[in-house]
Amino acid sequence: MTGAPGGLLGEFAQAGILGPGDVHVARCLGRLTGEDREPVLLACALAVRAPRLGHAFCDLASVRETVVLDAGGAADAAALPWPDPDAWPGLVAGSPLVDDPGTPPLHLSGSRLALDRPWREERQVAEALRRRAAAPAVEVDPTALAAVFPEGGLPRLAAACAARGRLTVLAGGPGTGKTTTVAGILALLDRAAGAGRPPLVALAAPTGKAAARLQEAVQEAAGGLRLDAPARARLTGLRAQTIHRLLGWRPDRPGRFRHDRADPLPHDVVVVDETSMVSLTLMARLLDAVRPAARLVLVGDPGQLASVEAGAVLGDVVGPAARRLRMRPPARAALAAATGEAVDADAGDDGAAIGDQIVVLRTVHRFGGALAALAEAARAGDAAATLDALRGGGEAIRWIPQVLDAFADGPEAAPVRDLVGGAGAAMVAAARAGDEAGALAALASARLLCAHRRGPHGVAGWAARAERWLAAVVPGHAAAGPWYPGRPLLVTRNDPGLGLANGDTGVVVTGADGRPVAVFGTAAAPVRVAPFRLEAVETVHAMTVHKGQGSQFDAVALVLPPAGSPILTRELLVTAVTRARTRLVVAGDEDAVRAAVERPVARASGLGELLWGPAPDAGAGR
Repeated sequence: MTGAPGGLLGEFAQAGILGPGDVHVARCLGRLTGEDREPVLLACALAVRAPRLGHAFCDLASVRETVVLDAGGAADAAALPWPDPDAWPGLVAGSPLVDDPGTPPLHLSGSRLALDRPWREERQVAEALRRRAAAPAVEVDPTALAAVFPEGGLPRLAAACAARGRLTVLAGGPGTGKTTTVAGILALLDRAAGAGRPPLVALAAPTGKAAARLQEAVQEAAGGLRLDAPARARLTGLRAQTIHRLLGWRPDRPGRFRHDRADPLPHDVVVVDETSMVSLTLMARLLDAVRPAARLVLVGDPGQLASVEAGAVLGDVVGPAARRLRMRPPARAALAAATGEAVDADAGDDGAAIGDQIVVLRTVHRFGGALAALAEAARAGDAAATLDALRGGGEAIRWIPQVLDAFADGPEAAPVRDLVGGAGAAMVAAARAGDEAGALAALASARLLCAHRRGPHGVAGWAARAERWLAAVVPGHAAAGPWYPGRPLLVTRNDPGLGLANGDTGVVVTGADGRPVAVFGTAAAPVRVAPFRLEAVETVHAMTVHKGQGSQFDAVALVLPPAGSPILTRELLVTAVTRARTRLVVAGDEDAVRAAVERPVARASGLGELLWGPAPDAGAGR
C-alpha cells in the first residue's frame, strides 16, 4: 500500500475524501490511545467524517463503493489504496480506539464504526421511543372521538392513537391534513379533561418559519372544529416556537438546554411539526426533556429532506409503516373498537410496539391534478412517470428540459424570469407604496429554489440573475442603498430579542415616516424592525430547497443541477415540488430528473433496526 506525504490520511485528504478536521481528530485520538496504524486511523477519520454527511456511522465493508467526494475532490475514489474490506474491521476491533474499558471514542458493530456520541444517541432515542410506545394504553371515549372526527378515516385513527398512548407519529405528504388532524387531537384531549385542568400544550418545530406555519395552521383548523367557546379560545391562543426555544437554548453552552431529564418540560402534550428536519442529537435532547407521563406527537413527511445534521429520525421511526400501517393485533382490535371502523394494517411479524403508534395520511387535499401526480410519481421512485408528469403538466407545470446556468442568459430561462420577475416587481411596487400586506403577499407568492448554495447552478448565481431581471423592468430598483424598498430578506440566525428566527422571511418597505422598515411575519401579525437592528439577514431572491422546507408558495421555480451532483436526490425533488400550491417551473434535463428520482437519500443509520427489531416482550400486545 503506497502512501503520499502525510501517509494514508494525507492521500485520502488530497483526494477529497477527508477534510482537515477529520484528519486532525483521527490523529489526536490515535495519539491519546497509542494507536498509530494507518488503516485504523483512516477508519477513525471516516467515522469522524460520517456525521457531517448525515450518517450515524461508517460501514467499512461498503464505504469504498458508497463514499461521496467533497467538492473539488478526485474523480476516482476506487483508485485510492483502500484497506481490504474483509480484514479492515478485524484490524479496528483490536484497537484501543474501540477496546477502551471505560468510554471508547469509537464503537464497532460488525463492519459499522461510529463515534461515541451518535452511537449513544441512537440507543437513547430508540429506548425512549420504545418505552413510550409500550406504555399502558388509556381508554378512549368513542363518542367524543366521533364528535371531533365525524368523517372518520385515518385522522380519527390517529386521534385514537394519541388519546390511548404517550407517543403518536402522524406522517404524510403536504396537503394530507396533518395539521387539521393535530388540531382535532388537541380538541379531543381538551375535551377528555372534562371539568379538570385542560392539558398544557406546546407546539414546536425545528425552524421559526415552520413554527409560524404550524401555529397559523392549528389556529385556522381550530376554527372549523365543533368546540365550545373556552376550548376554541385555548386552541386559537396556542403559540408555536422553535424546539431550541422550547427546550431553553443556552448560548453559553452549545448543545445544552435548560430543560432535560432533571428539569423536564411542564407540558402535558408536546407537538413537533416538520419532524423530518429534526436531527438525531436534537431528538435525543427533546425526548430527554419530555415528561414520561406527557404525550408526544411527532408530525412530518418522511419523504422530504432530512436534517442537515446526522440522522434521518422520522424516516427511521416510520420505517415499513410508510408503505402500509403495521400494528399488533391487540392494538388493532382496541383501535377498531374506539374508532368504530376496521383498521387496515398488517399485523407484522416483528411485534414492534412502535407500529401501534404510527398513522400515515395519504389523501391529498391541498392540491391535485398535475402537481399531485408529479409529487406521487417522484415519491414512488418512478422516473418514467415523473417525466410523463412533467411533459403533461398543462398550465400547472412548465418543464424546461435542460440544465440552466445562472451566468448564461438566454430565452430558455424566460419561464423562470417571468415567474420570479413578476412576483418581484409586484413586491417592489407594494413596498414603495408602503403596502406591508401587499409586499408580504407578493414575497410569499413565488420562490426560486436551487439544490446548491454556490456554483453556476446555485443560489448565489441565481439571486444575482434575479436582481438583474428586476433592475431591467423596475426603474431605479435598488438605487436607494442597501435598505431599498422591495428588498426581500432572509433571517440567517435566531434573534430572540427581535422575535425573529433563522429562516424567517420579510421585505423592506417604505414606512409611514418615509424611512425604510423591515417587515416580517404575515399581514395579520407583522413584525416591524428598524433595518439597523438586523444583524444576520441576506437578500432572498432565491433559496436552497433545504431553506424552503416547511414553507408554501403559490408558484415555485426549481433549478436542478447536472445529474452528477450528489445533492440531487429523490427527497430534494419531492420537497421542492410540494412547495408549490398552484404552479411549478422545473429547469433540468432528463438525466438530472432521472438521477434525482432514482437516488433516494441513503443515510447510514441503525435507529430503524433498534426500533423495529424484536422487543424483549415482542409477543405481548396492549
